[in-house]
Amino acid sequence: MNIIISNEILTATRMTEAEMRQEVAVMLFEREKLTLAQAGRFAGMHRVAFQHLLASRYIPVHYWVEDFEQDIQTLREMGRL
Repeated sequence: MNIIISNEILTATRMTEAEMRQEVAVMLFEREKLTLAQAGRFAGMHRVAFQHLLASRYIPVHYWVEDFEQDIQTLREMGRL
């Protein structure tokens, strides 16, 4: 599914496309609709950068079993586990 946000909306909010994606990602993460990894990907940010964004807004990080499993998989793919 693709969502198109018009330039009119971006202009009205004074946001770039990247900023809009970050805002939506933060909101969905806060509502526990996306995991940390999913929200970071949606925002187009590395997970650590997304964590810094959350921290700058005093939003606690939820770290679930799915996040842990994804971290393990990433480490395996990198040959570090």
